[in-house]
Amino acid sequence: MANAVVGRGLRFPIHRTALAGSASAVQVSLQPWTPYAVNRSTRCYSLKTIDSQTITAVSPATATTTTAVTTTTTTTMTPSARRGIHSSERRTSTLAEFPDAIVPPNMEPSRAPLSVLPLAMIIRSLGTTTVSSSPILLGPSLRIMAALANSHNPLLSPDRNPILRYFLKKTFYAQFCAGENAAEVRHTIDSLKNIGFTGVILGYAKEVSLSESQARDLAGGKAGEETVECIRNEIGPWAQGTLETVRLAQPGDFVALKFTGAGSLALYQLSRRLPASEYLAKSIDSICQLASERGVRLLFDAEQDALQDGIDDWTIEYARKYNKDPSNAVIFGTYQAYKKCAPEVLANHLNEAREGGFTLGVKLVRGAYINSDPRHRFHDTKEETDACYDGIAASVLTRQWNTTVEGKGEYPSASLVLATHNSESVRRARAICDAGAAKSPIAFAQLQGMADEISCELVEAGTQRQRSAGSVSASATATASALPAYKYLVWGTTGDCMKYLLRRAQENKDAVQRTRDGRDAMWGELVRRFKAAFGMAA
Repeated sequence: MANAVVGRGLRFPIHRTALAGSASAVQVSLQPWTPYAVNRSTRCYSLKTIDSQTITAVSPATATTTTAVTTTTTTTMTPSARRGIHSSERRTSTLAEFPDAIVPPNMEPSRAPLSVLPLAMIIRSLGTTTVSSSPILLGPSLRIMAALANSHNPLLSPDRNPILRYFLKKTFYAQFCAGENAAEVRHTIDSLKNIGFTGVILGYAKEVSLSESQARDLAGGKAGEETVECIRNEIGPWAQGTLETVRLAQPGDFVALKFTGAGSLALYQLSRRLPASEYLAKSIDSICQLASERGVRLLFDAEQDALQDGIDDWTIEYARKYNKDPSNAVIFGTYQAYKKCAPEVLANHLNEAREGGFTLGVKLVRGAYINSDPRHRFHDTKEETDACYDGIAASVLTRQWNTTVEGKGEYPSASLVLATHNSESVRRARAICDAGAAKSPIAFAQLQGMADEISCELVEAGTQRQRSAGSVSASATATASALPAYKYLVWGTTGDCMKYLLRRAQENKDAVQRTRDGRDAMWGELVRRFKAAFGMAA
């Protein structure tokens, strides 16, 4: 039996061959496009454009590839049916748009995704998203956070005022951070994994941020030497804190590493694209070695534009040494999609990986330094940034060159960390995974305490897919069904973490609509639980 799929006024023939039971496979010949959407009630597909190719979508119930039936008939859809395909009433649905995405028999969650979160976390999330989504409350809150993070007054220092420290630890700190010591950190990690998250991305909160005057000084060439004081006061504490972070992480987890935490000498060397000095280089190498031995992966964070070229140089240097396994990268560089140069930089690094025979680890973010870096370095509109982000993600995940990441020759081995709170980007990546088109390992990541409606839906969807793929666990379909979800959180003193939280708040202050979505999701979950307590909801 054959049908036709109509999308945006175009008709594409589908050849369908029935398999065992109700399972079936679809082979679609199509011309250039973008995503598809699925109407759950009619099980119809609408197509847009990719590269000219023939795509076979295999149902999750089978891993058998079928051939097209030679006899075809065409079914024309009504305008109302076509409109139904392109619409969705569920804003937070992560049913992704991709031309050959697998549609499991039941895409609806078996339970409310946010039901996995403890009530205290729901209440804290509602409070923080209510503040961050309100233009009236956000401004004063940021000023208060700045005072707490940067004040030298003992009364306003979280590390010196026990009453203030207690309040912050029970509220903001508990919402976003892992703990101040090993016991607290391990407890937080175990709690997140018990909820259903695959793991965590753990960071050490202590960091250095360049002021404009510091950036000018570095650019002006004020030299630094690796002195005993520099090692004792800056490099040594940073190295020990990062090594302890790697020890706290569990096999399969990630550790986020910021080179600027190593202090002024690292800033100077990075800004001038110099190799790391002897003690600093040995410290970084010891961190990489320990991570490799423990099965922990390292994310080298992107930083301000004045430092990024140097960070990229150091990242590639250590990736050459430690990313020899084609199926698993240890070292990941961070690529900021809001930068116009991001696709070109990534393409160059991919070429280096292919020629050097190592796997490229790619952590993809939109960007965090728009308020401090030169404006001309960024895309002119958010839409351009979104297109760049999704294009890079698709290229790395499928290991194919495209119009965003242009290149020639064989695509090298790569691994992807998709770090985003953008539900549309998550949908698109999930579609590639559901289609069985993902060739690179992927991890989805969101900040602890933020975008929980997206994170928990990934957890729930991944659980469902693993259950439905149980009978074909050895197939590529089952492998593609995995949706590893990670939460990014930091550990350290309350004072150091306040500086981290201030930067995160400033990064997200313009994302009012997204935080409103989070606030509404948390409120909806509270209402659902209230009704359930009185037998009014399931």
